Amino acid sequence: MFSISKFFRSAPDPREARRPLWNAVVAAARAPHWYLAGQVPDTLDGRFDMVSLVLALVLHRIDDDPDQALAGVELTELFVADMDGQMRQIGFGDMVVGKQVGRMVGALGGRLGAYRAPDGSAALEEALVRNLWRGKAPPAEGLAHVMAAVAALRTGLAAMPVADLVVADRLPGEAT
Repeated sequence: MFSISKFFRSAPDPREARRPLWNAVVAAARAPHWYLAGQVPDTLDGRFDMVSLVLALVLHRIDDDPDQALAGVELTELFVADMDGQMRQIGFGDMVVGKQVGRMVGALGGRLGAYRAPDGSAALEEALVRNLWRGKAPPAEGLAHVMAAVAALRTGLAAMPVADLVVADRLPGEAT
């Protein structure tokens, strides 16, 4: 039997296929080791900075497979939608949200470039200090932990086929 309700149903949002990966990015960024051993400030800015770091590393890996470019776009769109929702939840009004989200997207863009620096390099260290600690010298052991954790995450991501990554609900090395 033909149903007219089919005409009124909206198509599923294709970005939702990336929701498990987005949730994994956020979970990895919220892992306590970044804030305890890594001594990244556990503030709204510090949390944003960690989400941006983990997201940048995941997007870099997705970029390795041109066939998965759409997945990277969808993941980035989920980032934008989540940041918009977070800003509204904090209490920012409509007039401010767009501008703030625009700044966040710009910050992510800058980090995408900066975090391409090789593991263990002075350039990566400089980018981490500038972004995670807002240019203030972090404790040496905190910086060492973050540098090692970034290298470990990159290694885990490199070992994972991109086709598996874009549908993953956990990132390599994430605690179960």
